[in-house]
Amino acid sequence: MNLDELYRREYGKILASLIRVVGDISLAEDSLQDAFAAAHVQWPTKPPPNPVAWLILTARHKAIDHLRRKTLAEQREHEIRMVSAPVEEAPEPVDTLRLMFTCCHPALASEAQVALTLRTVGGLTTEEIARAFLVPVPTMAQRLVRAKTKIRVAGIAYEVPADDELAERLDAVLACLYLVFNEGYSASFGPEVVRGDLCAQAIRLTRQLVELLPHEPEPKGLLALMLLNDARRLTRTDAQGDLILLEDQDRTRWDRDAIAEGQLRVEEALATARPGAYTLQAAIASVHAGALRAAETDWHRIVLLYGLLATLQPSPVVELNRAVAIAMAEGPAAGLARLKSIDLPGYHLLPAIRADLLRRLGRFNEAATQYRQALECVKNDAERRFLNRRLREVEGKEAGTGEA
Repeated sequence: MNLDELYRREYGKILASLIRVVGDISLAEDSLQDAFAAAHVQWPTKPPPNPVAWLILTARHKAIDHLRRKTLAEQREHEIRMVSAPVEEAPEPVDTLRLMFTCCHPALASEAQVALTLRTVGGLTTEEIARAFLVPVPTMAQRLVRAKTKIRVAGIAYEVPADDELAERLDAVLACLYLVFNEGYSASFGPEVVRGDLCAQAIRLTRQLVELLPHEPEPKGLLALMLLNDARRLTRTDAQGDLILLEDQDRTRWDRDAIAEGQLRVEEALATARPGAYTLQAAIASVHAGALRAAETDWHRIVLLYGLLATLQPSPVVELNRAVAIAMAEGPAAGLARLKSIDLPGYHLLPAIRADLLRRLGRFNEAATQYRQALECVKNDAERRFLNRRLREVEGKEAGTGEA
């Protein structure tokens, strides 16, 4: 394993271990960065037999150096003794869980939770996180600094919460990981529909959460949802980066290993008495993944599952997806009727879906109006190209030219 790969795979685990003994996220980060810098210099000529243990030991020495350079070093001997304690050869898995719960504390804003989780647990650089969410690097750096400062000033404990707090805190962790995956799977801005690096980070972190909390069903449901959706990632766009709808994707290219694992996780999560929202979404994705051809999709079961999801987690977006499923099960007119009660200002998919149903009904002039409305809201370049193609198609049909 080269140093870059080691960084991607082990950074978050090592950092979590350091934070446990150092007690300060910023100090642990600085020390670990110094350790990796030293590794770049020393390892090419003398690689260590245990790279992870070497990094932990070196980072702890760097932390001691940081503490001793402070003007009040004589008052910090207790901290130095803690950092100087015997070093374990590998990070404790529970340290990663502690760090996730610290980053996703409800006292932090949701955008700060996501950014801090990617930085500390995922090991992404500030530049990578800023690019992922299309904000200037200084803005993201300030956001991270404010989040770490709030953790320190508020005295947020670096620990797995007690049972009576676990549900609330676990919900925050799951929501954070879900946001990271969604941003990767369907990028809000920019030229690409999919950011594979963000998807991979979210899956890796959620897999860790499942391993650390094996008896909790919703982490399994979320992991299943990610795996089943990510299995289709390579077929969502063509060679030019243009969007390919689910019904038109080449299903022979779907990742069948990811689908098999996702479906197994769904079954495990559904075995609980009351499946959660992520599990129900995963069950919907499993229905799609199980259809070898688009025409074989069990849309009536998907409508049923969306009904359960709407009861558990009512939202306009859930109702929008439910309307699409109804359109596929009962016809576009039925789906169009369901859209009348949905209000999602500025959300481009609502007029885009309305336009598609009108197109299928042959109401091309009305469809063109809705496509134009969707184009006013869309921010992703690939989705904009797709909507423009659809608009030209219905304009051509309305004019009687038959252009497609």
